[in-house]
Amino acid sequence: MTNLATNLVDTARERPDQPAIKFMGNDITYAQIHGMAARVAGSLKAAGVEPGDRVAIILPNVPAFPVVFFGSLLAGAIVVPMNPLLKAGEIDFFFTNSGAKVAFVWPDFVAEATEGAKNSGTRIIPCGPMGPAEGALEGGEPITEPVERDDEDTAIVLYTSGTTGRPKGAELTHKNIHLNAYRSAVEIQATTPDDVVMGCLPLFHVFGLVVGLNAAVIAGAALALIPRFDPAEAIKVIGNEKVTIFMGVPTMYAAILNHPDSDALDATSLRTCCSGGSAMPLEVMKAFEEKFGCMILEGYGLSETSPVASFNMPTRERKPGTIGVAIPGCEMKLIDLEGNDVAPGEGVGEIAIRGDNVMKGYWQNPEATAEAIPDGWFRTGDLATVDDEGYYTIVDRKKDMILRGGMNVYPREVEEVLYTHPDVLEAAVVAVPDDLLGEDVGAAVALRPGATATLEDVQSYVKERIAAYKYPRHIWAVPELPKGPTGKILRREVHKPAG
Repeated sequence: MTNLATNLVDTARERPDQPAIKFMGNDITYAQIHGMAARVAGSLKAAGVEPGDRVAIILPNVPAFPVVFFGSLLAGAIVVPMNPLLKAGEIDFFFTNSGAKVAFVWPDFVAEATEGAKNSGTRIIPCGPMGPAEGALEGGEPITEPVERDDEDTAIVLYTSGTTGRPKGAELTHKNIHLNAYRSAVEIQATTPDDVVMGCLPLFHVFGLVVGLNAAVIAGAALALIPRFDPAEAIKVIGNEKVTIFMGVPTMYAAILNHPDSDALDATSLRTCCSGGSAMPLEVMKAFEEKFGCMILEGYGLSETSPVASFNMPTRERKPGTIGVAIPGCEMKLIDLEGNDVAPGEGVGEIAIRGDNVMKGYWQNPEATAEAIPDGWFRTGDLATVDDEGYYTIVDRKKDMILRGGMNVYPREVEEVLYTHPDVLEAAVVAVPDDLLGEDVGAAVALRPGATATLEDVQSYVKERIAAYKYPRHIWAVPELPKGPTGKILRREVHKPAG
């Protein structure tokens, strides 16, 4: 294995007529995707893109994404996936920091990208649903075989969400992504060419890109794309395309579960459901499984781990509420504040990860790389416990932990209780500054339509079910909670209203 694009070439050769992408009622075969990607690769070479150059992609989930993704890899370039909703100032940083030579951009975002490219000189290539606009790129002989790349060469630079300071670009190698996609396809999902994988996770995000697109290509399965997650559209695609593998973040499961159209959904085709990105509330998991007769397997990972690090493996006992065990090729352990190991059953520690899924480092940021991987173990910033069988349970993000008068309060624990209230649709627990205690517990709650409970009722409900120092003294209603591109609730953007 060298160039990651080899997977597309091999599958297109073995199964040329197999549907690779399902989009708006149309099938696009592996031979067609390979042919279009080869033409993109030739055009990039003709435009002066050389192996190791960076190519940005600013596209929604449309067939053009895999076309230009694999086209860039075929040419030996490094891909820089970017959120289409970024503004010019943010785009400027991504382009300048990565040194992107070319960017494939959805027409609606060309103006913003053009403004963002003024400092970097990045060339903007308008790109429609099926690929670059006619005449937007030079010709060039199609490149059907991948340009040689080493296993440890960078394939993708994925910028982290930047919860503190500027985003950092995680360098994922061809080997990182291939092995993680292979394990996701073969060892976790048992994907075959007969499967239809739901493509509602954004492809510019590591979960959708690796566990969705790249895993499907390795297995020769079809990926059913919707440009942007919408529960009604997802329900329609699951039914019409007979989706067998669904992957999403917890809010996607909750949105489908609570949508009125879900009552008419025939979900008997669903074989495997995978959840990641953030902790799955047990009440959501239980209700979804009961309604649709399927089992959700929860896993864990980060951009820096390509992404999957642990999973409730289908060949082992599933333990709901846990993120499972370390996947093959990956080691996990817990460490304390001094870096000492925390043994199973000894309490909470920070997850540290070592293995062939851990990134090469942060792009042009050796200081941040050394801080994140000081001794070969990547520090995740996630707090967890581990049992004697190696199953990890996320407690919370280290940075999200609330220190209330010297007592540790983990937001997830409080949120789990909030989600058991029948009138609570979404909840996020955050720290509220307090002059006496330092921090107190606050909760933003989105109630279901037609809810009869008051905020005081919800507060009392939680107070009865957890220790007195944990229940939210501050509680306020919101129409909905802020979410990131995958639908993950962003606690860092939740703040108590003034007054």
